[in-house]
Amino acid sequence: MLNRRHALQITAAAGAAALLPWDRLTGSSAPAATTTAAAAEAAPISPFAHAMPVPKVLAPVSSTKTSQLYELRMREAQVEIVKGLTSRVRTYGGTFPGPTIKASQGREVVVRQINELSVNTAVHLHGGHVRSEHDGLPMDTIVPGAERTYRYPNDQPAASLWYHDHAHHLEAENVYLGLHGLYLLSDRNERSLPLPTGAHDVPLVIRDARVEADGTLLYTRPSDCPHMLVNGKERPYFKVAARKYRLRIYNACANRYFKLRFADGAAFTQIGTDGGLLEQPVTRTELLMLGGERADIVVDFSRYREGSSIVLENTGALSTERPEVMRFDVGRATADHSYVPRRLASAPPVLPRRTVQRDFEIRTFPAMTINGLSYDPERVDVTARLGATEEWTIRNVDVPAAPGSPDFHLWHSFHTHLTFFRVLERNGQRPGIRDAGLKDTVTLGPGETVKIAMTWGPFTGEYVYHCHQLGHSSGGQMGRIDVVG
Repeated sequence: MLNRRHALQITAAAGAAALLPWDRLTGSSAPAATTTAAAAEAAPISPFAHAMPVPKVLAPVSSTKTSQLYELRMREAQVEIVKGLTSRVRTYGGTFPGPTIKASQGREVVVRQINELSVNTAVHLHGGHVRSEHDGLPMDTIVPGAERTYRYPNDQPAASLWYHDHAHHLEAENVYLGLHGLYLLSDRNERSLPLPTGAHDVPLVIRDARVEADGTLLYTRPSDCPHMLVNGKERPYFKVAARKYRLRIYNACANRYFKLRFADGAAFTQIGTDGGLLEQPVTRTELLMLGGERADIVVDFSRYREGSSIVLENTGALSTERPEVMRFDVGRATADHSYVPRRLASAPPVLPRRTVQRDFEIRTFPAMTINGLSYDPERVDVTARLGATEEWTIRNVDVPAAPGSPDFHLWHSFHTHLTFFRVLERNGQRPGIRDAGLKDTVTLGPGETVKIAMTWGPFTGEYVYHCHQLGHSSGGQMGRIDVVG
């Protein structure tokens, strides 16, 4: 295994050579995949050959009125991603993606994570407001054969969260190979709303992949990843009744953005984002999402006749790729008393006066840096006061070599741990629909600038902020923030 000093030396050398993470050593010795540029033949694309599964809900080992205890074993498993092929993956509990944890506001969740893999891991609850020792910091790893217990207080509003690996220099590969799962937090307000529930509340974990002709799931550059997965299956179909569905969409890619729309141009209603429900619903026809972002939407399939098929497509696909992501097959109409109310949640509190302004520049070449520095866990980049409201201006200084270049590595998704933020400006203008609501991850296209504001809390301790194109954070595009009392 790599120690911290050796790993940082590798990152610095790779950055100087302008190599991206999939081109260099990560320290992985597991046979699940080879970390290299793709050379062998990819498996044929087989759209709509699989029925889309819904990730199973994990049952607690024990529970009380105030807490629930879960146990997960991180281990390799054999799964079918592309029809007829078996792929070895890294999993939480043997499923790809991992099982869903359902939590309630005010009821603590305790998860015992046991590492039966051959690589270091660290489990981060993305979007969770947790103490530093339970945040899954990049160097706070679980070595092979060890275990760790994480505590999540759930003292925050309902939101579509997720848990995933965060071990530095391994996070991109570990997440790509399967170490991610959903964490659905509900509260009294959400449960009181007449939104679609039960079997009509469906998560869509969308990501790219390259499956070789022999079934190997290969971690490689996104331009060499032709397979589009939803809930672990390549371009699946999903049978729906002619009624409304709530779809919780996750971009679980390590290194890619999506522009998602229905092929017929149909509109849908967005009801939530990273930090939970929006104050009011908005009508959309397309979603631009980078790694780590979530979008909560309601789609009314009653507008289609029985027997119709509707394709969800990615208009951000490369010219060499098929745009289809998945297909919805519409069946009979069923009773549907759900609807989207005009008001979903209370307006977020007015932000206090910002007492601190900070500036950040994200750069990929000649090295993956934030403000010219690659991540060093022993260096404190930002010190913030508990309860202080800060304003951060984040600039993506990477620009494409030519207009319209599809270079995924020039896009960034800026993610903060511990707290949500609000987008105040994008490129000097008031934010649009895509930046509405509370966020923990914000998209920056080449040359873009965003201004965000957040209040640091509710805990003190060591945390991080980073690009959630995980190949970038793995390469050093991350900083340390200490929140002090």
